[in-house]
Amino acid sequence: MTVEWNRESVAFRRAAGEHTHEVLGVLDEAAAWLGAQGVRQWPARFGADWVEGAIARGETWLVDVDGEPAGTFTLDWADPMWAELGGTAGYVHRLAVRRRVPGLGAVILDRAREAARERGVDALRLDCVRHNGRLRAYYEGRGFVHRGDVPVDGPPWERPEDGRPAVWLSRYELSLPPGA
Repeated sequence: MTVEWNRESVAFRRAAGEHTHEVLGVLDEAAAWLGAQGVRQWPARFGADWVEGAIARGETWLVDVDGEPAGTFTLDWADPMWAELGGTAGYVHRLAVRRRVPGLGAVILDRAREAARERGVDALRLDCVRHNGRLRAYYEGRGFVHRGDVPVDGPPWERPEDGRPAVWLSRYELSLPPGA
């Protein structure tokens, strides 16, 4: 069921250890929806170990709509997958929204862009599986530029026995020029 909501009903709060189950609930719902769409980007269920470190470092956020958790994202300031491109950036990971609040992803990306600008970095970066054309088009429509595809091993249970990478990720970057 889709709910009516507006930007004024959105609140961002930093996730703490006691919020792990809320973060996982949003991620698991999004992962199930992706799986139903035939998109294999995330595990069917996230383990707490996937989020606990980022939560402890204060990098993970919950996004409430009308007082209920409706989205989550992690914003950190380093990602080895981007090392060869250099520059300073904020990196969005595990951005997920509940299906009942369409459009919340744009609000989250706006907040991540604002946080990156406040930090004074050059860009906001994110990635997704290469075969998710719909999400790639969404990012491009939001002004992100494709910065290449990279192979990743993936979790051990998904790695092919022939040594090929388990997954190819498409990287996207939004330039944040000073004063813009």
